[in-house]
Order: sequence, then structure tokens, then C-alpha cells
Amino acid sequence: MNQNIEALQAYPFERLDALLAAVRPPVDLPVIRLSIGEPKHASPALVREALVANLHHLATYPSTKGLDALRISIADWAAQRFGAQLNPASQVLPVNGTREALFAFAQAVVDVNKGYKPMVAMPNPFYQIYEGAALLAGAEPYFINASPANGWLGDYTAVPAEVWQQTQLLYVCSPGNPTGAVLSAAQWQALIALADKYDFIIAADECYTELYVDAPPVGLLQVCADMGRSDFKSCVVFHSLSKRSNLPGLRSGFVAGDSEVLARYFKYRTYHGAALPVQHQMASIAAWQDEAHVLENRALYAAKYALFADKLGALYGLEQPAGGFYYWLKVADDLAFAQTLYAQQHMVVLPGRYLSRQVNGVNPGVNYVRLALVASMAECELAVSRLTQFALHNPHLLCPR
Repeated sequence: MNQNIEALQAYPFERLDALLAAVRPPVDLPVIRLSIGEPKHASPALVREALVANLHHLATYPSTKGLDALRISIADWAAQRFGAQLNPASQVLPVNGTREALFAFAQAVVDVNKGYKPMVAMPNPFYQIYEGAALLAGAEPYFINASPANGWLGDYTAVPAEVWQQTQLLYVCSPGNPTGAVLSAAQWQALIALADKYDFIIAADECYTELYVDAPPVGLLQVCADMGRSDFKSCVVFHSLSKRSNLPGLRSGFVAGDSEVLARYFKYRTYHGAALPVQHQMASIAAWQDEAHVLENRALYAAKYALFADKLGALYGLEQPAGGFYYWLKVADDLAFAQTLYAQQHMVVLPGRYLSRQVNGVNPGVNYVRLALVASMAECELAVSRLTQFALHNPHLLCPR
């Protein structure tokens, strides 16, 4: 067995299950789960129709590179959304959702044969796939603490030069999970400059990029295009239909950017056996070519944010994130908050410490909880009512306002 498996930590939801295992919630209240970022809005009818219409492809082996039509539709979408001109033949690769791709990417690009311990840098808090991918690739994760002081984006200027010299891959998430923080064009440019100077690859996880409040988040492809970097050197982005189109079960996304990096990643994937089924590719084409359902989806999240802000904003000190569908809520004790909320109101939220690691004596997720606004409006209204009651009976678990 790969001994690096022993270094993997339990997944956040396993730790949450253990935390709540001995708690007995009120059985007369139906459970409300705000813990997991699984979209619950209806999947677009046009996508379902395209999927069903192509079920005859169940008898077809899919190719790793995917259909020309799918890669063209993705390139067209990227041009419309980011102003980036991608070559569909060499700069776009369909994948089975971003989770699988983000993990596999590190296995393909990390080189342990350079005479030093490679590092994979990532924000902290973070999506735990980054850490697991680094460890199983034989690299050392390097965590860059995000905090209110740096806008929950991390201070990349504080990373020592010797760390950058050993870094082969940098994971970045914008809008961020769990905070919703968004990198500016200038911040992307600074990261590109670091990648050029120290010769590492940027893996930009942009799966929440179509969920925003005011302005569309700037993407890495967009910044490259504005800089005249048509080769997208050292820059690779990961996009998914899970959040954008409420299709987490389709397991469909894409990777795009540097053609030299993607060529090697493609070679890896031909052996990995992770080709996207043809019927899923046809359904994905329908999704990437339609923006109407994305506008509707964004409006639904905006309505839920407005509900929470109106009813709970002052009580909990809620701060509207720039993107995504999470609230990153400051509390007095994240573990006690999660346990007591479950015990009294049969609601599930995720303690922030489960999404981060202790670095230099600091775990930036401690005493925060993540609330995912993925449920229906009716269930969100019920959640607001329960959270109001919870606050009235447990003021000691809230942060002073």
C-alpha cells in the first residue's frame, strides 16, 4: 500500500458525523442540512432532455479527449465569459467534475525526482482535496493562512522564497470555499509573476465563479488574456457544471489553459481511465450553451442571501460574501455551536476548524462555521426561524456584536 495514505486526515464530514454521533436531536423537527455544498435547485430541463435523448450512447466507449463539439462549446463559453480565446483541440479537456480533476492533476504534475521534497501550496482554510492530492503525489502541503486581515485571500507576499523555490503547484480557489472571497486581477497578476519567477503551475479552482452578488469574479484565463498570454503559460483553470447548473450528479467539468501542461495531463488521464461518458458530454453541451438557467440559479441564491441578511443579519453579524453560496459565520465556539444547534434545532452546520489546519500555532477556521444556502427557499425560511430561536436561547455561542 502507498504509505502516504496514512498521512490523510479524515474528511470534514466524517469528523462532523463523529462530533454529532452522541447527540440526540428533537425527532419532531425535520433535519435541515446546511453543512454540505450540494446544490438542491432543480437541474435544467434542457440538460435532462439532452441526457435522455443520448442514452443510446451507453453502448459507446467515451474518449479521454472528449467530443469536438463539447470542447468547442466550452471554448465558446470561456470566450464569452472571460474574453479568453482557447484552442479547443489543445487547451481544453473535459473531466468528471472538478473534484476528480483537481486530485488527479497533482498526481500528473508533481515531480518527486528533482532531488528535493516538492511542495504544493494552498490556501488555509481550503478544499481538502488539495491536501490529499499533494500528500498522495509525494509532496508536502504548504498552507497559506487566510484571515480577515488579508480579506480571507492569504498573504502570498509573506511566503518565504525558499518555499516558492520548492513549490511545483499552487492551488487557488476563487471565489473561495468556504469564505467566498474573490481574487482581483492585480492579485492574479501577482501570482502569475510568482509562477514565472519560481517555475510552478497555478491550478485555479473556479467552480463557484458563476455564483456571485454584484460583478462576475475575475478569472485566471481572463487575466492571462488581458496580459496577452495567449499560451496561458503555467496557468490551468478548473470549472464544473455542479454549482453553475445544479448538476452535481452529472460529474461534468473541464480543465483549460497551458497546452503543454494539458498534453501531459491528457496522457496521464488516458491511463487513469477517467473519460466523461458520451451521454454526459451531450448533456454538458446543452448546459454550456445556455445562460438562462444560470441567471435563474443566481437569482435563487440572491433571494436566499437576502432572506438571511434581513432576518438574521444583525443577530448573527452576517457578512455577504462576494461569491459562492456559503456564509462563513464567526461564532464563540464552532464545535459547541454545531453540537448545540443539532441538539436543539436538528440543524447541521460544518465547524470551520474541519476545513483548515493549524499553522504557526493558528488554525484560521477555529470559531467559524460554514452555512451552505443550498436548500429550497421554504426550507431556508424554516432554517431562519430556527436560527432565530437558537440565538435567543444561546447568546453565549454567538460572537459579541
